[in-house]
Amino acid sequence: MKDFLDLEQETWELYDEAKNALAPIFSKVDETVEYNTAKVMHAFWKNHVSESCFSSTTGYGYNDLGRDVIERVYASVFKTEDALVRSQFISGSHALAKTLFGILRPGDLLLSISGTPYDTLHEVIGIVDNPSSLKSFGVLYNEISLKDNDFDYEAIETYLKENSVKLIEIQRSRGYSLRETINLEKCKKVIDLIKKVSPSTIVMIDNCYCELVSTHEPSEVGADIVVGSLIKNLGGGLAPNGGYVVGKSEYIRLVSEALNLPGEGKDVGPTLGMNKAILQGLYFAPSVVGSALKTSILASFLLQKLGYTVNPLPDEERSDIVETITFHNANDLCSYCEGIQSGSPVDSFVTPVPVDMPGYQDQVIMAAGAFTQGSSIEISCDGPIREPYVAYQQGGLTYDSGKLAVLKAVNEIIKKRKEVV
Repeated sequence: MKDFLDLEQETWELYDEAKNALAPIFSKVDETVEYNTAKVMHAFWKNHVSESCFSSTTGYGYNDLGRDVIERVYASVFKTEDALVRSQFISGSHALAKTLFGILRPGDLLLSISGTPYDTLHEVIGIVDNPSSLKSFGVLYNEISLKDNDFDYEAIETYLKENSVKLIEIQRSRGYSLRETINLEKCKKVIDLIKKVSPSTIVMIDNCYCELVSTHEPSEVGADIVVGSLIKNLGGGLAPNGGYVVGKSEYIRLVSEALNLPGEGKDVGPTLGMNKAILQGLYFAPSVVGSALKTSILASFLLQKLGYTVNPLPDEERSDIVETITFHNANDLCSYCEGIQSGSPVDSFVTPVPVDMPGYQDQVIMAAGAFTQGSSIEISCDGPIREPYVAYQQGGLTYDSGKLAVLKAVNEIIKKRKEVV
């Protein structure tokens, strides 16, 4: 790599140390990749994926064989009754919004038990006023914060006994916060409690960034409906857009009618030539997620060595692909993002700067030199310009390319330190 990277000697020494220290951790990642590859391949075999599935529809999208097979494949991977996998979902947030609008009705109560949801849902719910929000349609909302990085089981049980809750939302990944990602053991424990106290309450999981990180998914521990994006883990870097919703058939029908129109639901929706990319992306997804995990683990090791607070630690269990680095100042945060951008395959010559973005209350700096705009499974790093100035790094289509971006970002920090001295 030294033929192509002009790095400080300190950066090379840190990388050499990381290679030796991380080998056994990477081996465990490879075991998960192996398991999930077999799971995805079994879903392809079971549902008879064929070349004819790559055909395209336009207009209404009636009788799209590939679309229907894709949704059966997703249902098999997640072990659910049904699935909705569509390019008409613009993002994971859009899929979450349509799920909430599809299931909830005026007077229903929505409860988040993982604290305040991600920024882009604030106007969807009505936390931030918007005349198109759930709140404006008479949907009620409340939330229960996490307690010591776990659910507040006592508060949840009490609330369910005193209120009729239609739907509980759980956001597994941390969003722009410093809390830990919620693992499946905690999900199972709280879902068991919810179903015991209030069997009719629907449990919806925001699974963005978490797919295929473990060997099982939330739908296998009792979640009624699971939602995510195709430009994150499951798209494998090939799906150009889209989202998925998997779960019980009755809820999938409601969501499909919210996305399309009542009476037609899943029967319409042209694929416009995307079927091959969606299937091939899922085919690569286990390996790509493994690469993203290794890239995050490397960043965790190197930034911890440089004295920053990282989460998770290099050897900690991971439930999503996100690594947080707390810089405590805007300059280091921006420098790191600049380094990630310079090591990206697209727009490496561009310098990211903090800007106002739709759906966010603070300016955000985003390093994202990606083949697909906004893709979080490709190497990227972003963070709001607010204390304590945390970078959220995720992705890496291949570990060999992801580590180049991380090394350049680390090198940027080391160079800036020397300039100050």
